Amino acid sequence: MPSTPKGRAPARGEQVRIIGGEWRSRRLRFPAARDLRPTPDRVRETLFNWLGQSLPGWRVLDLFAGSGVLGIEALSRGAAWVGFVERSTRVAKALEENLARLDASPERFSVWAMNARHWLAAVPETLDGPVDLVFLDPPFRQPDLLQGALDALAEAPWLAEDARVFVEGAALESLRLPEGFVASRETRAGESRSVLLERQA
Repeated sequence: MPSTPKGRAPARGEQVRIIGGEWRSRRLRFPAARDLRPTPDRVRETLFNWLGQSLPGWRVLDLFAGSGVLGIEALSRGAAWVGFVERSTRVAKALEENLARLDASPERFSVWAMNARHWLAAVPETLDGPVDLVFLDPPFRQPDLLQGALDALAEAPWLAEDARVFVEGAALESLRLPEGFVASRETRAGESRSVLLERQA
């Protein structure tokens, strides 16, 4: 699993705060990049109220990671492993550096600097076990990208039978839920809508 030695946080760019768990109140920097919009504190707080404040033993995938704040929140709250997929090499490197600054154990995370569609097509065969939770927050207003990722997840043999999928984006009204998925919770923040999906065997 890819990892990096301890490094410095990016000198410039944006800042995000971890809101819960072991690393609560730690602030991390990440480079400014197009389409990179960290999930706001209020939405993250709502999400982890839905999921429960701790995720011991969970295996999590942050598929359009960006700053990685959703996946880092999961690690902070006890997730056993989080996989981060981020297409920008520069942003993925900053994510690895932030994980090193938090002293995250390399065995608890993987970071892939690659396109999410390519990852879904190639990498999952190497996963060590089922994934319990997926964060889907693709670049804003790209419904085709979001729909394609959700459809691929629905067919994935490595997705746990009772998995949860957190979807965030605009224009989710047009999103088609694959068979076996139901929307259990929903919230809005400005233009963005967030939905927690549950997979039912």
